[in-house]
Amino acid sequence: MRLTDITARIAKAAKDADRDPADITLIAVSKVQPNERVESVLREGHRSFGENRVQEAAGKWPDFRETYEGIDLHLIGPLQSNKARQAFELFDAIHTLDRPKLATTFARLAQETGQCPPLFIQVNTGEEPQKAGIAPADTDAFIKECRDLDLPVQGLMCIPPVDETPSLHFALLRKLADRNGLSQLSMGMSDDFEQAVAFGATHIRVGSALFGERVPPSGA
Repeated sequence: MRLTDITARIAKAAKDADRDPADITLIAVSKVQPNERVESVLREGHRSFGENRVQEAAGKWPDFRETYEGIDLHLIGPLQSNKARQAFELFDAIHTLDRPKLATTFARLAQETGQCPPLFIQVNTGEEPQKAGIAPADTDAFIKECRDLDLPVQGLMCIPPVDETPSLHFALLRKLADRNGLSQLSMGMSDDFEQAVAFGATHIRVGSALFGERVPPSGA
């Protein structure tokens, strides 16, 4: 599907929800995609992209940034604490703050460097044991902990369980955000972003619908 098709669907979903499409950021999920596919989207003028791994982003985006201005890069995958410094250098926003240890690491780095990218707290809305994220019942306390560390928490992020209705999880995330005065919601992917827009998503993460199926590294 072309970029123009995705943006048209976002615009329609926003209109149906009485929202301004300009308030919704399309993050093109470029993880495990060949550079030529990524560059084709860059050539169309898109500038917001998402990567899952620090190492992959480090091997791809510095070169693209030399050619294309205004790139806005989002980390949307799990982050090991020992990769946090590199993530600070590479990414314009981090969507996967998911545990107290990482929050403490971010606070230390922010003190050392004098800057910190905008942060989203990942909430495990389905309370799935295999997934990262703060449990819904612990979210209020964790937001307060992050604020006490002076971290720039902008919003919340979730990945709904694949076998459940995503709108239930989008509604829960919005409720948690509203309760804590957070205005940004990172939710919705290729199969459900229109529902996410209806529930107030400000950042949607679209990969396969835009780029086609992922191409794993050779030998993977």
